[in-house]
Formats: sequence, structure tokens, C-alpha cells
Amino acid sequence: MKKFKFSLDSVLSYKQQVLDALQGEHAALLAQVRAQEEVLDAVWKEYRDCDDEYRQRKAEGITIGDALFYQNGLRVLEQDIQRETDKLEALRRKEEKKRREVVDAKIDTSSIEKLKEHKLEDYHKAVQKAEEALIDEFVSSARARASIGA
Repeated sequence: MKKFKFSLDSVLSYKQQVLDALQGEHAALLAQVRAQEEVLDAVWKEYRDCDDEYRQRKAEGITIGDALFYQNGLRVLEQDIQRETDKLEALRRKEEKKRREVVDAKIDTSSIEKLKEHKLEDYHKAVQKAEEALIDEFVSSARARASIGA
């Protein structure tokens, strides 16, 4: 019997390549999200540190000029926090979209792989059936020769 050949191997190979590429893109986006989270955490830390310093200086007594300096600095940091938060949300949306693409590609690839498994199983059954038929034919011919010779 001829060797098993799955007719959709090229399609499966292409789908696997697409899936691998999407998984790579998704991993890169996840890394960007993690990096942006770290940037946002750093800006928040800077804001808290500045706010703590401002409160401490206020408690000790501070000039109006210094108070305005701290207030302006805190406003700038609030704007930085908002800008970095917006970037993070945009990256998360991109990551979620890419994750859905990966899931869809995985579903496509899995369905073709399942089809291949079923075809391979059918092939193995056909091979087994052909071997059994060959054995039956061999046994029948051996019996026929034995009965002729007797």
C-alpha cells in the first residue's frame, strides 16, 4: 500500500507558520505592555516621592515660591501619569486584539491537525485491513494447495 500523504499538508504548514508569527507578535506586545507598566509604576513612584517631600516641607514651613514649584511639579507628573496610562491602555488593546488573532489561528490550525489525525487513522485502518486480506488470501491459497496435494 502506498505511503500516507495528507492533501492539506501545505495548508497546515502555512497555518502553522501564521500561528507562529502571530504568537511572536503577541509575545512582543506582551513585553511592551510589561515595559509600559514599569514606566507607569516609575512615574507613580516619582509622583508619590514628590508629594511626600512636598508634605514634609509644608509641615516644616515652606515659601510660596517653593510651594508653587512643588504644585507645578505634581501637575506635570499627573499629566505624565495620564499620558503613560493612555499608552498602557492602547498597548493592552493591541495585545488583546493580537491574542484573539492567535486564538483564531490556533483554532484553524487545530481543526486541520484533527482532520489529519482522522485521515491518518483511516489510513492505518485501511493498511490493517489490506494486511488482513493478504493474510486471509495466503491462508486460503495454502489450504487450497494442501487440499489439492492430499
